[in-house]
Amino acid sequence: MESTKIIAFYLPQYHEIEENDKWWGKGFTEWTNVKSAKTIFKGHYQPKIPYNENYYDLSKPETMIYQAKLAKEYGVDGFCFYHYWFEGKKLLEKPAEILLAHPEINLSFCFSWANETWSRRWNGEEKKILIKQKYGGKEDWERHLQYLLPFWADDRYIRIDGCPVMLLYRTSEIEQYDEMIAYWKKRIREEGFKDIYIIETLNSIQKKGCANESSALVEFEPMYTIYGKMNYFIRLYRYMFNHLKLYKLGFRDYLSYDKIWKKIIIRNAKSNKKRFLGAFPSWDNTARKGKAGLVIKNSNPQKFQNYFAIQYKKSMELGNEFIFVNAWNEWGEGAYLEPDNKYEFQMLEAIKAVKEKYGKID
Repeated sequence: MESTKIIAFYLPQYHEIEENDKWWGKGFTEWTNVKSAKTIFKGHYQPKIPYNENYYDLSKPETMIYQAKLAKEYGVDGFCFYHYWFEGKKLLEKPAEILLAHPEINLSFCFSWANETWSRRWNGEEKKILIKQKYGGKEDWERHLQYLLPFWADDRYIRIDGCPVMLLYRTSEIEQYDEMIAYWKKRIREEGFKDIYIIETLNSIQKKGCANESSALVEFEPMYTIYGKMNYFIRLYRYMFNHLKLYKLGFRDYLSYDKIWKKIIIRNAKSNKKRFLGAFPSWDNTARKGKAGLVIKNSNPQKFQNYFAIQYKKSMELGNEFIFVNAWNEWGEGAYLEPDNKYEFQMLEAIKAVKEKYGKID
């Protein structure tokens, strides 16, 4: 039996861009939120500090060289880069373009088109549109395809049965999603590829697949479980918390790490399409949202290892090529495998221990 590959979602917002300077202030990167985080209850682990205060810059190739080496050492097989495309307008594209330009970086990768409107609510402020997610027709589909083709053709790009893997974050919001995927399938064959392997993401917005033309689904954790699989009273409280802004009255949005993981591991993963499983080491987005944020309490590396082992073994039994971990470096959401000053390398060591027991380290 082939080992299931471990793919970690990867946030590219660790370098300055003109748009973020305009929207959030000169010099803004994800580290800006991370450094300014505050504790909101006794024992709350904030701010989160990267190991040896390594507040890296993704505009430098040496950063990704180090990350690739670290990932390979601990059994993470590749990164799934968030890709931002707004009808021809790109954002945060530099890290992936640096990777493409440096074939010596030994890193497998793929893309997840994070197709959502950017607003100030992302940072816990009042809703204000920064850039709206728009979808064009065939002209834009072709322009998007032309941008992606060099990445898909790269030897390091992740494939299934020779077909480049492309995740869609919110398929249902893409106008003419089946028509777009069918167009890409037709064009990619004309470009000499066998096909394209489209994976729909199941998350807080989209609870089931909707595209006939997609190949598979992936469970994006913990959001898929929190918004769709927790009991009614928890979901009602969270709805009221967010819509009535109960945090202003002193209420807090806390959930149990163990309860969420137990919901995840007992789930029947059967589906009419292949269904890739998800995992997460921890979650705390108060660095972005302050007291309006969600804290999943009582996570630690040993618990992560125990739960991940069950999920990884299930993936192996299903014959799944991949399991997707949220995330390599979502520091602003407290969801990261990278070493920090509290646990050092223990999250990565948990990955390695599971991989060595049930799979193999390449």
